[in-house]
Parts: sequence; structure tokens; C-alpha cells
Amino acid sequence: MLAAPPTPLICIDPGHGTIPAIGRQTEPIGPSSSQLKIKDGGGTAGEAPVALAIALRTRAMLRRDGYRVAMTRTGRTYAGGNIERARFCNVRHAALMIRIHADGSSDSSLHGLKTLVPALHRGWTDDIYSSSIRAGRKVQSAVVRQTRALDLGLLQRSDLTGFNWANVPAILVECGFMTNPAEARLLRSNAYQSKIARGLTAGAEAFAPL
Repeated sequence: MLAAPPTPLICIDPGHGTIPAIGRQTEPIGPSSSQLKIKDGGGTAGEAPVALAIALRTRAMLRRDGYRVAMTRTGRTYAGGNIERARFCNVRHAALMIRIHADGSSDSSLHGLKTLVPALHRGWTDDIYSSSIRAGRKVQSAVVRQTRALDLGLLQRSDLTGFNWANVPAILVECGFMTNPAEARLLRSNAYQSKIARGLTAGAEAFAPL
């Protein structure tokens, strides 16, 4: 009798929270690259705790549905950069890495939700490019459906260290704008965080079904 395939593991990466002394350090933007990028710029004001709250809710929902879940951080701070975050998910052979963030802009009228996915870069992301886009579409659609947020679609990014070092499908969900007063209030509320978590859960499960 053939052994049953292992239960998919979803790796959740709540954005930012990096200890400032570490965040100011630099690391290669991609394998063998001479281009260096700061480990963590700190994010938008209030982003890190919102990302963690959404991540914890998402973990609970995925576990309830029978998935294995690993999180890069479960507390306020993180002692590493984006290479470490990617490697954390790589070594666990995650079915999907979900990076949870919130947006910021000098234009406080901007609002809505978008999902970032890796751009195609030979030797860096070509092994995860198609699957990441497929995951991004499913998650973006599911979160928009739950929240009814403005759908800002998918955006390919070549400059994100956490994508360029990932060996598993990886996406980054910008759950809304912390710089928009109305959306910031929603993002800090338990009810809206739960809606986002339900969308993340549904999208992940559609991409990596049990």
C-alpha cells in the first residue's frame, strides 16, 4: 500500500518586527548577488503588530482545517533578515509561504488590497514563478471576497529578498493601507483581521488542498 502524502505545511511570515540593530544590516538581494539590501526597513507605522495578529488568526484557522503551519515569528520581534525568513520556509518544504504585510503611502486616500508575487529571474525565481502566481491569484481573490476591499490585483516584484531566496511558492499580501485612516481602523479591528484570515486560509487551501 502506498503511503499517504504528507499533510501540506503552510509557512506564514508576519512582516517586519525585526530588531532595529539587525534590521539596519544588509544582505544580498539574491543568491550570489553583489547587490545588497537592508534586512528590514521597519515597515509602515503599526504594520508589524497588525501582520502578527492576522497571522495568528490564519494559523488557527488552517490548523482547525487539518493543515500543518509554521510561523517565522510568533512574538513582537524577529532576530533575522529576509534571507532567514525564506530559508525558514525552505527547510520545511512548505507548500506555500504567505508573507503578511500592510501598505503605506504619502497619499492617505489610497486604499485596497494587493498581492505581490516574484518576477521571473533565471536562477532565482524560475523554479517558483508559475506556482507563486497561481497561489497569488487564488489568495488575492479569496481575501477580496471576504473583505470586499478594493482589488488592486497582483504585482510582480524582482527586488524582494524574501522572494529571491525562496525555493517554495511565495506570495506577499498587502492587506490594506495603514496610512488610510478608515482602512487602518479596519486593519486594527478583530473582525476585519478575521475576515482577512479567512480569505488567506481559503486561498491557501485552494492552492494546496489536503
